[in-house]
Amino acid sequence: MSSVCREVLTLQIGHYSNFVGTHWWNLQDASLCYDPDVPQDELQSDMLFREGLTLGGQVTYTPRLIALDLKGSLQTLKQEGCLYATEHENNTFTWEGDLVTHAEAPSAKNSFLQDLDRLDTGELLAESDFTSLPALAKYSGNMVPMETVNSRLEQMQRSYRLEDRVKVWSDFLRVHLHPRTVSIINQYNHNGEAARLEAFGQGEALLQGSVLEELEDKLHFFIEECDYLQGFQVVCDMADGFSGLGSKVTQLLQDSYSGRGILTWGVAPVSHPDSSPIKDVYHMMNCALGMLHMSNHSSMFCPLTLRGGMGRRPAPPTTFPLLSYDPSLWYHSSSVLALALDTLTVPYRLRQNCAPMWQLADALTVSGRKVVCAYGSVPFPMMHGSCLPDALNACGDTLPWKPLSGCPERADGQCFGQSVTLRGLEGRSRVSCLVPGTEPPSILHCAQSGEEVLNTHLRTHYPSTPLAVQLLYSPSKLTPPFPQIFSPNLDSQGLIRNETSTSVVPLKVLSLPVMSSLQSSSSVSSFLAELQKSCSAIDLRRVSPSFLSHGDQAEIAESLEQLRTLAHCYRDDSGGMVRSSSDDDDDDDD
Repeated sequence: MSSVCREVLTLQIGHYSNFVGTHWWNLQDASLCYDPDVPQDELQSDMLFREGLTLGGQVTYTPRLIALDLKGSLQTLKQEGCLYATEHENNTFTWEGDLVTHAEAPSAKNSFLQDLDRLDTGELLAESDFTSLPALAKYSGNMVPMETVNSRLEQMQRSYRLEDRVKVWSDFLRVHLHPRTVSIINQYNHNGEAARLEAFGQGEALLQGSVLEELEDKLHFFIEECDYLQGFQVVCDMADGFSGLGSKVTQLLQDSYSGRGILTWGVAPVSHPDSSPIKDVYHMMNCALGMLHMSNHSSMFCPLTLRGGMGRRPAPPTTFPLLSYDPSLWYHSSSVLALALDTLTVPYRLRQNCAPMWQLADALTVSGRKVVCAYGSVPFPMMHGSCLPDALNACGDTLPWKPLSGCPERADGQCFGQSVTLRGLEGRSRVSCLVPGTEPPSILHCAQSGEEVLNTHLRTHYPSTPLAVQLLYSPSKLTPPFPQIFSPNLDSQGLIRNETSTSVVPLKVLSLPVMSSLQSSSSVSSFLAELQKSCSAIDLRRVSPSFLSHGDQAEIAESLEQLRTLAHCYRDDSGGMVRSSSDDDDDDDD
């Protein structure tokens, strides 16, 4: 790994955030290369991973990560991990009387975790595997080549159908975590009806005492070993009480580490188990309050969800032409968001021409517009053997992406700034290869580079918008146990197959081209205004009085008014107000 980099510390706050984060780290792990003879990747992995040593002197690479969750959320995962466990723990007792041991039966591991344990100990590896590659795996104390671990997992892909087996995020975690990564909040339960972290005020009140001390200790540990910390990427649940905790955590980061970038991604699932009308009110209020406060304390805030909106009656979940996922399964929806996040974060993870976190945030959050929205094409619809101009032309007058923030684009919306990333296209597929003398089908086919192709296409939709474009050769690499939620029309590289036969044999998808867009636009105005209006219409004293027991009604009303003011920040360049149906209603009330 590179010896000089701008490190990033990741914080995952909440159970769904850890679902997204687990898929995210599995994707990062799949791209790691331990062979010094292999050319360096376009992305700098040691921005996200830290190097360490086990007690036995083995080199390890673990995520630079702090993950917060509730009691009962780990199942088979040990909070301290297993990288630094000694072979024989010290069990010295001074008590000479009788001892009675009460041991709870451990949770059963699914087939993936069982195979991962066997790979850790080398049971599934042939002797030739130990001599074919020089690089060492980070798993366990055995000298197992990481590339061999990946190839064995890929060969066993058919046996992993975890949709009915995944209960918590550790059920599909393939990387080892540092002992200082996981923090468990014991005041609240992950499951059960009692002691649930449901309200924003509950989360706000958590960051004190032992929880605050433990978090500060972990922050100091990871930050002090960094040579140049560029900032923090915070992935936080919006719909439950973790939104309040995330607001306090981002405020702590802002106060203690000023000058560092704080990019916060607020995540929300499409649906919640055991939901009810009252809980739906909680979810909406938590989203509104969390979005306001976390954006105030962050360099940039972006909601990520496959819900059709943040209100009580959202539109249907986002669909993608080449995906077949179950929106109600957290295991599925979090995998789609992780693929998008893997591409959205590319600008500040590049090995060359890297745009630091603060620079990306400054370019998109002009005039106090700290809330931005994400859009994505997962996967980018590219025909095998085709080129980027053909793929974009096939989109016609529509943009190639779908909403990833519950915020649909307005046809006439003003875009104040945009960052677009496309990864996974080889050099020859970025531009048109026309036979000399052939009439170009479009102006895109005349471009000399992939960047020019994408810029030209986007300028037809956003002629005057400040625009940053990044194109990467490397795709998002998929390894077990990433769910196979793809159309049978895709080949192993995630490209649309050329077969015309109606009986297409599905192939295992090993990588994907993905496009993403981060936008600050007038669409955010109606998005925030409608959320504010929905929340303000609720009389919490009648509908959900218990929500007020964890927060002052006057403070909530003031926060909702601030959210309304934030919505009004999204004006066009002439200084005029961006109109929406919510604005018309507001005028009627004046």
